[in-house]
Amino acid sequence: MQIEPETMKGLSFEDFKAEVLNDYKIAVTSRECSLLGRREVLTGKAKFGIFGDGKEVAQLAMAKAFKDGDFRSGYYRDQTFMMAIGELTVEQFFSGLYANTNIEIEPMSAGRQMGGHFATHSLDKNGNWKNLTKQKNSSADISPTAGQMPRLLGLAQASKIYRHVKGIYTKNFSDNGNEVAWGTIGNASTSEGLFFETINAAGVLQVPMIISVWDDEYGISVHAKHQTTKENISEILKGFQREEDGKGYEILRVQGWDYPTLIETYQKASKISREQHVPVLIHVNELTQPQGHSTSGSHERYKSSERLAWEIANDCNTKMRNWIITNGFATEEEITNLEKSVKKEVRVGKKASWSQFVEPINKDKAEILNILKLVANKSVNKVFILKIVKDLETIDEPVKRDIIVAARKTLRYIIDESTPEKDRLLIWIDKYFEKVQPDYSSHLYSEGNKSVKYIAEVKPIYSENTENVDGRLIIRDNFDAIFSKYPETLIFGEDSGTIGDVNQGLEGMQEKYGELRVADVGIREATIIGQGIGMAMRGLRPIAEIQYLDYLMYALQIISDDLATLQYRTKGRQKAPLIIRTRGHRLEGIWHSGSQMGGIINLVRGIHVLVPRNMTKAAGFYNTLLESDEPALIIECLNGYRLKEKKPTNFGLFKTPIGVVETLREGSDITLVSYGSTLRIVEQAAKDLMEVGIDAEVIDAQSLLPFDVNHDIVKSVEKTNRLLIIDEDVPGGASAYILNEVLNTQNAYEFLDSKPQTLTAKPHRPAYGTDGDYFSKPSLEDIFETVYQIMHESNPSKYAKLR
Repeated sequence: MQIEPETMKGLSFEDFKAEVLNDYKIAVTSRECSLLGRREVLTGKAKFGIFGDGKEVAQLAMAKAFKDGDFRSGYYRDQTFMMAIGELTVEQFFSGLYANTNIEIEPMSAGRQMGGHFATHSLDKNGNWKNLTKQKNSSADISPTAGQMPRLLGLAQASKIYRHVKGIYTKNFSDNGNEVAWGTIGNASTSEGLFFETINAAGVLQVPMIISVWDDEYGISVHAKHQTTKENISEILKGFQREEDGKGYEILRVQGWDYPTLIETYQKASKISREQHVPVLIHVNELTQPQGHSTSGSHERYKSSERLAWEIANDCNTKMRNWIITNGFATEEEITNLEKSVKKEVRVGKKASWSQFVEPINKDKAEILNILKLVANKSVNKVFILKIVKDLETIDEPVKRDIIVAARKTLRYIIDESTPEKDRLLIWIDKYFEKVQPDYSSHLYSEGNKSVKYIAEVKPIYSENTENVDGRLIIRDNFDAIFSKYPETLIFGEDSGTIGDVNQGLEGMQEKYGELRVADVGIREATIIGQGIGMAMRGLRPIAEIQYLDYLMYALQIISDDLATLQYRTKGRQKAPLIIRTRGHRLEGIWHSGSQMGGIINLVRGIHVLVPRNMTKAAGFYNTLLESDEPALIIECLNGYRLKEKKPTNFGLFKTPIGVVETLREGSDITLVSYGSTLRIVEQAAKDLMEVGIDAEVIDAQSLLPFDVNHDIVKSVEKTNRLLIIDEDVPGGASAYILNEVLNTQNAYEFLDSKPQTLTAKPHRPAYGTDGDYFSKPSLEDIFETVYQIMHESNPSKYAKLR
């Protein structure tokens, strides 16, 4: 172990020694944080702990090769790395463990994620981009195993785009594509499909991605023999090893305790990937996990005595310590003193972090106790209120819940009382929620000036001699305008490139704008979304195309767990304004029904779900979103590409408002609400209903998330006094969601003279064929008869029984 790593060449011995000792200090600091962190969980101050002990030395080496502008997409054990790049202090580590909601004190997630989930701030407090090339970046971690992998692909691909696509504004985002995306993952999580999908895609795309596999032979309590073929991930990936003049990976292996060789390995990987845009896999083995998987259990239960002894002997910090002494960088006494000093610093930092957490809560506690005592003195139920006061006083280390519970319980004893003290308590409770609730609920969507709510509608403009053209030409010509207007915009998906998508909505676009901006990709939906997330996090404006809505299921976990939560879990300090393009509705067959809307809208809160009825409306949504900084899913009508629409003259400029419904037909007897392809059937049914004297108002929802922000539907119900929601999703799906919004949010029940109803598809996937569609989903006759029955029940003398 006498190797002089490349990064340390040219240093004097004293400088070399100082760097080595500083590295060891970071490793010891991180380890001590892990040890004390576990104790904080076991004493109840923290809820759960998952730590990076045993991975310290390898992460030091990774940090040395990590440069400004680079991005990490990682694993929840990378605390040493974050400390080594200067983005995690001892106080911040414990603040994360305690779930401090102050983002200045706990910058990783403001207490919204458990400890071990790390992030840097890509945005300022107003939601504007910082200069990402001047800082070391970490994309916000998520807990789902291997969930960080798809995003990693996009972070790496952004460098390729910035290097090879001209005309993009790069100042805050890239230095000629020289940035590397660094991924980390535990060896057991390489069993996940997302890992293999990402590995394959990166090999195809040849992007600057370095993935470190931290291998300690276990996944929770399960040994590698149950996880990985041959118990060795780099062995089974040998076929990905690049050959001369061939695409592939550089695959490197290194022991996790070998400090100098680790540094040399990571420097080599960085040089290859950064300069050649080649993906690299570093298999870091012979690692340990001294405290086991997490605070939820002990590893002594599943590791043999021989394995436990081996882990003690091969602990990376112990190995590094011995190497330092052997090579004369420090004496035993000097190392011991350093370790004692570090332990003291960590204890001091932990104590300071706890004080920062409890002091504001104790201040609120004192304030509410004073109010409750005043309330008690004026109440006939004084004895009961003072019991609440005493219970709160005995809690030495309260949380916010304890305080507000005491205040709200007191209200029960003064329901019938009217005193200034009660009024003061009521005001205090309201103000407390106003102050505290945003700490847990803000930033689900953008709260900056680029939020979609600030983007006004711009209507399509038509010439006097407007021609009617296929809907696909509307969407195509609008994409042409988009690609010309926004050089940072690109689109990719299955069949998107060479043939111009399956419905020709991108016809000719690849030939005009190049294979990097209009690209074909393999059949791998999860990493298509991942490409989009990562590139959007680095300032590009990707449009990720999922060929059909049903195929979104393959990517739903990534959309739900990563994209939809990004602004929320960073409290507005990271964003990924990705647009997901797909198509669905009324397609026939079990696997191509395109109608799983109820599941989607309840899993992707945090992105917008838009359901345009035609291609002009869809094009307007793209134009709106590209002026915003929010992610969205746009579902084009599959049966609308060949239907005729008027051709606008202002492509790229007209904008469909998000969250606003549109009344397509005014009526006085009943309000019919629907969206997408089903609207055409609803409109025809409304015409047919006029023949029997029923005047129906037809409303296009247009947007499911957000939904009818102006509450226009309740205004319609106030006029018609009846409501039917028609949807091709299963019962209890999107129609139930719409009904809940109209009744419980808009309070439309006040104006109803008949029971509000939903008309949905049958509770199964649609059968194949024209008859399958007719007998599986709402038909024109279903709509007509349902509306007629509602009117019959309301006025049987006017509307005789139909059947």
